[in-house]
Formats: sequence, C-alpha cells, structure tokens
Amino acid sequence: MKNFLATSLLAGFAFAAAAANPVVELETSAGSMSIELYPEKAPGTVENFLNYARSGFYAGTVFHRVIDGFMIQGGGFDANMKEKPTREPIRNEAKNGLHNQIGTIAMARTRDPHSAAAQFFINLVDNPSLDYPSFDGWGYAVFGKVTKGLEVVRQIGKVKTTTVGYYQDVPAQPVVIKSVRIIEDVKADK
Repeated sequence: MKNFLATSLLAGFAFAAAAANPVVELETSAGSMSIELYPEKAPGTVENFLNYARSGFYAGTVFHRVIDGFMIQGGGFDANMKEKPTREPIRNEAKNGLHNQIGTIAMARTRDPHSAAAQFFINLVDNPSLDYPSFDGWGYAVFGKVTKGLEVVRQIGKVKTTTVGYYQDVPAQPVVIKSVRIIEDVKADK
C-alpha cells in the first residue's frame, strides 16, 4: 500500500509539473491553435514570446512567409507587409535538446544567430537541418509545440502565395494573427 501511495503521489507531482507549462491560444483568420511553451528548455525565448503576447504586439500581424512542405512564419509584419518595430534581439537557445519537428514553434532570425526578436515559425514537417548545430553552427531555437489546431497550421501551409516587393512566399490573401492569448501563465504562480 505504501508503494502504491508513493507511486500515486509521484505520478501526481509529475502531472502537475507537466501541466505547469504556459499555453497560448493563437487566433488567426484561418482558425485557432493552442501552443504549449517549454520554459525549462528555452527560458529566455519563452519569456520573450510571452512578453510580446502580453503586450498585444502580435494582434494584426500576419503569417508573411508560407512555404508548403517547410514552415509558416509570422509575428513581425502587418497585412501591408510593413515590419513592426521590436525590442532588442534575444540570445539563441537552440542548444536545448528540442528539435524542429512537425508542429513545433521556433524563433525566426537572420544570419546572425542572436538576432531573433518577435518573429517565429511553425514547422510543417520535420526540419532537422534547422536543429543545433545547423549549417551555421547555431540552429533555430524551438520553444514549444502546437497541441491543438495542427490542421489550421497545415491549412495555412497550403495557401496560395505571391511576391510582394522583395518578399517571396507571401500569402496572396493575408492570414492575420488576431491575437495571442495566454491561457495558462505560470508567471503568476512564481
């Protein structure tokens, strides 16, 4: 009986710890998705993303780069392809053991490994070439995973794209991020 109680208590603690990850609902013009974030693996990246979400930064941004069979990228441009000003870039946390697999969310960046700010992408397929260490020695920091609404991600991945100015792979009809709402925020528990 003691072993059963101890096992039950441990299982309860493990469940409570797993449930403690922040969860956001990303509402788009194509539908909504829930994303569980992994602060234990990418603490700075998750906090950065949550700060943008709390401030309402993502409302009205679009998925501005969509490549079927690769990923959908958003969080930095409005529907007119005007880039929103961001806070300072964050340190790359790609060396965290997480992989760019179907449904994971990672930070977008330039060639500078430490240039990620607000933009993110969701993997449509497994993209091991983006994992640490990638072609440039750094990789792209995965910080969460879509837990509900992967069909919406796939639907966005299938939209018709065009070129706008010097931007390629832009959806012909904007896919707008209406909001990123924090459903479960562990910051309040700290």
